[in-house]
Amino acid sequence: MKVIGLTGGIGSGKTMVASVFLQLGVPVYDADKAAKNLYDLYPELTAAILSDIAPDAADRNGKIDRKKLAEIVFKDPEKLAKLNSLVHPMVRKDFKDWLKKHNDVPFVVKEAAILFESGAHKDCDFIIAVQSPRELRVQRVRERDRKTKQEVEDILARQLDDEERNKKSDFVIVNDEKEMILPQVLTIYNTMMKNADLPARA
Repeated sequence: MKVIGLTGGIGSGKTMVASVFLQLGVPVYDADKAAKNLYDLYPELTAAILSDIAPDAADRNGKIDRKKLAEIVFKDPEKLAKLNSLVHPMVRKDFKDWLKKHNDVPFVVKEAAILFESGAHKDCDFIIAVQSPRELRVQRVRERDRKTKQEVEDILARQLDDEERNKKSDFVIVNDEKEMILPQVLTIYNTMMKNADLPARA
């Protein structure tokens, strides 16, 4: 079984691409969603974050207000690195546990916004990058998350640019609202299905 990493900057449309793979019957692991769920599953993680990283991120019930946490860590690279050092190993373990439930398929997809930045790409056999024009990504995120243009630009500045991400990837899907997504996904799907024994990336 192969692990296909699926990544792309904020607003690129990687979740839509993931949904197409799901419709084709490919199991998809959403690393970003899994990371958020960890806060509820592991009280010790919440305690560590609130005591060592962001005491002001607690809500009325003593749980983590994710919006507040994001605001705090994204302004402080040291706190962001500390948060990642706590969360990423737990997500990796969760993914390995998830994999055991899907070992009867030719390949699975692991969707993650910061696949390269977190080091999660090392666990992938192949990687798909989703690319969209920057202006379109800004527009999508502003409409979806009700963020200001500057807030979106700040997030983009902390992520790999498309050129660098594409160089590190094996496949690139263009999501510019001109190119059709389905044929691009089907090409990759058929390649993986016909070449289940394809050698993994070096």
